[in-house]
Amino acid sequence: MRVILFFGLLIFEGSFTTSVAGLNIGDSAYNLEVESWINSEPIRLKELQGKVVLIRWWTAPECPFCSASSVALNHWYQAYRDQGLIVIGIYHHKLSSQLSIDQVQQYVKKFHFEFPVAIDRKWKTLINWWLDTNKEWTSVSFLLDKNGVVQHIHSGGSYVKGEKEYIELERMIKLLLAEKY
Repeated sequence: MRVILFFGLLIFEGSFTTSVAGLNIGDSAYNLEVESWINSEPIRLKELQGKVVLIRWWTAPECPFCSASSVALNHWYQAYRDQGLIVIGIYHHKLSSQLSIDQVQQYVKKFHFEFPVAIDRKWKTLINWWLDTNKEWTSVSFLLDKNGVVQHIHSGGSYVKGEKEYIELERMIKLLLAEKY
């Protein structure tokens, strides 16, 4: 379901979903079932009520989309964190080599991520939130409003300043930060 605010009127597009797995716009976000937090103590989404939350799954070093989007994530974190935006990166390992937390920390430094990053070791949260409904990309982003409800999904690939996806996501961030509850 997509909600549009148009001259003070709420217009609903699409249909409500009752799916058990996979999140859609209008759904309350599920718990994050992740581990090994970097740049932060463990975070629980229910503790972030009143904040706008941008969650991005990423992998490295082979994902050019993740690398390209890292600039946007860093920009939004710096530009909007004082206004109430929380950015969370969730690493999901795609390499055939064994997962190393030290290696993930190196990727975090390489991308200059200062925001919280967690590891979705067995892709549990990624599957519950996204892949269980047979979505194609794993570099998905979810934007949650101040009540933890999904308001925007970037289904994967990259978002780079000046491109349509970047402009739309930043517009939604600003809109949700401005909402009063």
